[in-house]
Order: sequence, then C-alpha cells, then structure tokens
Amino acid sequence: MLKNVAAVLLDGVHPFELGVLCEVFGLDRSDEGLPVYDFAVVSAEGPALRTHVGGLTVSTPYGLDRLAQADLVAVPAGEEFVTRDYPPELLAALVAAVERGARVLSVCSGVFVLGAAGLLDGRRCSVHWRQAGELAVRCPRAVIQPDVLYVDDDPVITSAGTAAGIDACLHIVRKEQGPEVANKIARRMVVPPHRDGGQAQYVERPLPRSRCDTVGDVLAWMEQHLDQEVTVEQLAARAHMAPRTFARRFQQETGTTPYRWILRQRVLLAQELLEGTDQTTDAIAARTGFGTAAALRHQFVRALGTTPHAYRRTFRGPEAA
Repeated sequence: MLKNVAAVLLDGVHPFELGVLCEVFGLDRSDEGLPVYDFAVVSAEGPALRTHVGGLTVSTPYGLDRLAQADLVAVPAGEEFVTRDYPPELLAALVAAVERGARVLSVCSGVFVLGAAGLLDGRRCSVHWRQAGELAVRCPRAVIQPDVLYVDDDPVITSAGTAAGIDACLHIVRKEQGPEVANKIARRMVVPPHRDGGQAQYVERPLPRSRCDTVGDVLAWMEQHLDQEVTVEQLAARAHMAPRTFARRFQQETGTTPYRWILRQRVLLAQELLEGTDQTTDAIAARTGFGTAAALRHQFVRALGTTPHAYRRTFRGPEAA
C-alpha cells in the first residue's frame, strides 16, 4: 500500500515538476475521505538547493536517509540533468529503494538520474521527446519509448514532459488506491484523470532537407500535391530515374520510403488544419489525400495515438471540437 512518499531533489531542481509531486502526494485531503501520504521533500545535496528560477531556493531538513522509509521515491526534473553527474550516495539509495521493494518515479528529465543509477537497463522508459536521443546515448541499454506520456515498468515509472508527470502520479494512485481516489484527486486539481494519446501529438518534425540532393525537387512537388494519389513510377518519372533507382535514392536521402514519407506529410498537414482552421474532418481528409474521414482517423490514430477530434479539442479547446 502506498503510504510514504519522498521527493528527492538535486541542485537546479525545477519548481513546477516538484510542485506536481507536492500537489498529488503532499496535500491533506482527508476532509474528502482521501488518503493522506507521509510526504517529505529530501535533499541530495545539502540543506538548501537553488532552483532554475532566479533567486528561488528550497530548503529541507531531510537527507537521503529519509528515502529508506519511502514506498515511492520520486525524482523531479532539474537544470542540466542531461549532462551533469550525480552524487554516488543518491544513486546507491535509489538502487537500495528498488531492491527493498519500493517504487521509483521520474518526472521529465529526472529519468536521467534513474538511468545513472542503472535502473533503466533492460527496462522500458519514457522521456521528453526532445531528450530521447541524449537518453539513448547515456543509457544504451534502456528501452526508450519517446511517443508515450509515461511508462510503468514496475517498480520503475518514468514520465515524459511536465504535465506527463501528473499523468504518471495519478496512474500510481489509481493502481494503488483505485480509480475513485485518483479521480477525486484529479477533480481537485482540475485536470483529467487520464489523457488519451501520447507525446507524438506534441512533437515538432520539421522536414529534413540537408541531404535531399537528388530527390529534393520531387519532395517539394509532393508537398504541394498531398491530395493526389501518386505512384513510385510517377515520382521516378518526375526525377528522370528508373523506379528502382528512385526508390533506392529516396530511402538513402530521406531515411524512409515514398509511401511513408507522403503519409507522414499528410498527417502533419492534417495537424496544421485541425489546429488552425475550422474545416470539417471530411474537408481535411480530402485536402490531405486521405479521401474519407474514416481513413484520416485511422492513419491519425496510428501516427499520433489520438483521434482528429481529440487532437483539435486539445489544441483549440472544447468549443472548437
């Protein structure tokens, strides 16, 4: 049973990510019949810690020995967590927590601390999509899933960006104390108890052009004619190549096939239209070459893990959906 929670901080901690942990686990909501956690903020680097916000510091009387009591040890994000070194005693304490049966949770870049402790080796984990490459370099044995909001590979739970930390915390509450408790906490926080989709819907994917020496003109044409059905043979003719040669060069210069490339560009265009226009899904499906709203929905869910309707509601508000 989840009763004792410790948030362990390093110098440069991000206050918002710390606030997420304090909000979910640190407030007394017993007046609503909700569980009260024995919650402590723990310092891994002295009694006073700076935050990444100018002039704001955090002080606490608790040191790493407090982690020995925790059912859940949470590590919020911090400044330069991607590149910095961590106190060996903190890493040892995290490993000891897992070995005695506790869970560990990271919020955003806190995942790098868990990685440094070796807790991601052979485990699935989530990380902010902008930091997935760095985590892969620092933790080559981790099974990184950069397209999801959080990953529960018990006893290690990792979350992606800031708000995904809320999702992960509520997931832990739901898992330990049931959906009713998690839903009541979410209602007090005025957040959804569970969000659909994943990080993929927030990732910016600019089109790489630096290596597209041979097929660059064809790519530009394809971008302007996403509503048209085209074959490899037709594209090869525009590039004045044989189809097999064109397909090979396309793969070399873009890293994908013509079909997958145009499919991704159609999804990107659909995202832009859902965010910036009031066009119906039928009109967007026609404009992007999917043909029907059903086909658009199918490919949108496959690519982003959410529906066009939910995506528009997320980025423009309920009234736009």
